[in-house]
Amino acid sequence: MTDVRHPETLPHPHRLTGRGEVYSFTTMYSVPQGYEAQKPYTVALIKLDDGPVISAQLTDVEAEDIRIGQRVEMVTRKLREDGAEGQIVYGYKFRPIMAR
Repeated sequence: MTDVRHPETLPHPHRLTGRGEVYSFTTMYSVPQGYEAQKPYTVALIKLDDGPVISAQLTDVEAEDIRIGQRVEMVTRKLREDGAEGQIVYGYKFRPIMAR
């Protein structure tokens, strides 16, 4: 049996700026297990300045203040707590870029 892998070469690391704009969004009222304490929350498709479009939660903004095309930046935030010990899981979310 042959082990087939695609791509055959290792991926090349690429650093992204972590900035982009809201492409689309929705507010979640029925949420997956582990996220109940955060509901409702807003998830968006973010078009990064570097090209890719990714899905992420929005933070530090009320749902009624979110706009298509709004500039956002990636931040590290608590995603959820796991297990009986309440281990905190961190990950990325996006927040509006404030005018300076």
